[in-house]
Amino acid sequence: MTCYSHEQVKFLKNGSILQTDGLIVRLDKDSEACEKLVREVDEIVMAEEQSGNEINVETVAPMAPVMYRRTAISGDVGVEKPHVPRAMEATGGDYPQGTPDYNHNGYSVLQQHIAFFDRNNDGVIYPWETFQGFHALGFNFIISFIGMLFIHSAQSYPTLDSWIPSLWFPVYIKNIHRAKHGSDTEVYDTEGRFVPYKFEEIFSKYAKTEKNRLTFSELMEMTAANRNVADPFGWIASKGEWSVTFWLLKDKDGLISKESIRDMFDGSIFKKVEEMRKSKSQ
Repeated sequence: MTCYSHEQVKFLKNGSILQTDGLIVRLDKDSEACEKLVREVDEIVMAEEQSGNEINVETVAPMAPVMYRRTAISGDVGVEKPHVPRAMEATGGDYPQGTPDYNHNGYSVLQQHIAFFDRNNDGVIYPWETFQGFHALGFNFIISFIGMLFIHSAQSYPTLDSWIPSLWFPVYIKNIHRAKHGSDTEVYDTEGRFVPYKFEEIFSKYAKTEKNRLTFSELMEMTAANRNVADPFGWIASKGEWSVTFWLLKDKDGLISKESIRDMFDGSIFKKVEEMRKSKSQ
């Protein structure tokens, strides 16, 4: 095998290759020069990290115009290890540890998202509970009924423990990860964890009007950009979910805030909306 020169490895380190160690491992391990090179590269990396210098990584390809419109995250997002999925906390923004004083009951973030609709807290959501939940959030009879039909017709069967369908169309919270559809933001991973980086990416790519708030058209642009090929169910589900979310959480300026969206992902916003509606009716 051959051994790269110090200048070559340093160039690769300061360019687009982050895993320099992986490059060195492929060299002749018995070579004294290569062993010295490994130590030198480690010292370079450590010095860069200690000095706070960022590695230069290209996030835009000149021949891919879409990358100019949808900016990738290249700096700090305010959350430690943003690429590591969080099992029970929706971290981000002003809440790096998740929603304060929020009891997750051992649920994953995806499970927390739907737990509001489990009105009797038995771990199973029946259609009438979903209807009650929508109504408690302020939706009228028609929207609540349509939401109930759509959710339970699509999400009940994947969450069952049996191959035999249930005529009650229940949704089992413990298995809700099986009902995750495509063409989504991927803020939830396939097991229902919360991925901070993907959450922050929503705003780096689509928040053009304001840094921490989204317009309805920006949300619709996001759902269009997230479409997977040959996934009409995911396309419809994504647009429907985000349209309902916008209607529910938009502020007086007609925008939806970053914190409201984060609270939506862990479901904590639903309880807040219900309590606010109750206090107004008294």
